[in-house]
Amino acid sequence: MRLILQRVSSASVTVENDLTGKIGQGLVILAGFSHQDDETVISRLAEKAVNLRIFEDAEGKMNLSLLDVKGAVLLVSQFTLYADCRKGRRPSFTDAADPEKAQMLYHKLITAFRSYGVEVQTGVFGAKMLVEINNDGPVTIMLDG
Repeated sequence: MRLILQRVSSASVTVENDLTGKIGQGLVILAGFSHQDDETVISRLAEKAVNLRIFEDAEGKMNLSLLDVKGAVLLVSQFTLYADCRKGRRPSFTDAADPEKAQMLYHKLITAFRSYGVEVQTGVFGAKMLVEINNDGPVTIMLDG
């Protein structure tokens, strides 16, 4: 599993002109799943993401976690995180999980974040989405499982 975490002041996702998710302060998390992933990676990376100290304290130091600031998550599935561009000019996605497995893992990831008491908003799995991100910092971090 590969997660791209972006610290945001606000973010939203729209599918076919319908707003499907919107958050204020928190994290936009782009999630990609490989065919090698299983449920063990879900719990490990969810725990890491909610406890990662990437929010600023009163002194401006990154000392606070998502849980500390009571932030929300906007979770968006993105198979293109497993693009392999080493050959040619068209990316290969052979490392990405098949859609059925990826969707199952995506829903388990939503449940994992909610188990920490985090508000989770989402896009629509497999849909073409318009994601608006107000990256705060900017702070962007990649977690691999």
